[in-house]
Amino acid sequence: MIIIGIDPGTANTGYGIIQTISKPKGDFECLDYGLIKTSPLLNPGERLKKIHSDLSVLLNKYKPAALAVEKIYFFKNLKTAMPVSQAKGVILLTAAKKRVPVYEFTPLQVKMGIVGYGKAEKKQVQKMIKLLLRLEEIPKPDDAADALGLAVCCAGIIKSHRGS
Repeated sequence: MIIIGIDPGTANTGYGIIQTISKPKGDFECLDYGLIKTSPLLNPGERLKKIHSDLSVLLNKYKPAALAVEKIYFFKNLKTAMPVSQAKGVILLTAAKKRVPVYEFTPLQVKMGIVGYGKAEKKQVQKMIKLLLRLEEIPKPDDAADALGLAVCCAGIIKSHRGS
């Protein structure tokens, strides 16, 4: 099963794509990760259009069974919360148009799912992602690492619901 994790943002939207595999290799394999970058020179609508377009390409290429996205449940700065919410709306619309089920997770849920501790530091989560996906180094940038964490968390939830 292929799962794509998305960490929404208008300047940088992180993505991480994993595939669940059977043992003895492990539970997950990293297929791809990176950023959808938009230029600050573009108007807000054009930035959202680019996110939609680039995400559509990823969904067409990998044909994921699920999309995991960060649940925005609080914000410290309204100036950043609004654009992130707009980017998330585009992500949800793109997934719906491609008929990809969406799962939402808070940062606390991701930390619990990856590390087993809801107040884990970002570095702890990143180190676990590196280990779980058998990567040579911690994925960079942080937005892509966060997206991989969302995908792994989602895979664990789906697996537990299927009883396997």
